[in-house]
Amino acid sequence: MTAATLIPAWVEGRLRPFDKLQAHRDGLRHKAVSVFLHAGGAILLQRRALGKYHTPGLWANTCCTHPHWDETAADCAERRLAEELGIHGVTPRAAGQVEYRADVGGGMIEHEVVDIFMAEVAPDLPLAPDPSEVMEVRWTPLPELQRDIALQPDRYTPWLRIYLADHLDILFGARPAASTGR
Repeated sequence: MTAATLIPAWVEGRLRPFDKLQAHRDGLRHKAVSVFLHAGGAILLQRRALGKYHTPGLWANTCCTHPHWDETAADCAERRLAEELGIHGVTPRAAGQVEYRADVGGGMIEHEVVDIFMAEVAPDLPLAPDPSEVMEVRWTPLPELQRDIALQPDRYTPWLRIYLADHLDILFGARPAASTGR
């Protein structure tokens, strides 16, 4: 087991390094990070690669992951933007924290305490998605996303549906701002 597969999870009431897949199989409460990039009124969404171990082929927010055991949430957000989408020079700002529990299929449960990060970027931001992580990206205005989720919820990850149903104030209350390195 490598340090990269160890995530911060609560075990017997204490935060400990724990294997990521086992945390999902056991439904353990664990730390996570979600990033939302905005361009005007649109959100950058990604469609998860078909090889992902859960929720393959579903649309999700810009990117999300679990921090490594010894990694800050902010460093994790920047790392994952680079790994999943090839985005460099964007420093998202912390927008809040949410907790949810959802069945993600395949006998796995996401019980996450999520640090949400946001940034306003240019719509022509250079993207270089890693095909092992992301099969497609698109910019989608919030009203269009809400309509599509209402009509076709199974096309979207459980966490994106939860974020939009329960946490719009964090995601869209105040327009995000960030350094874009330009």
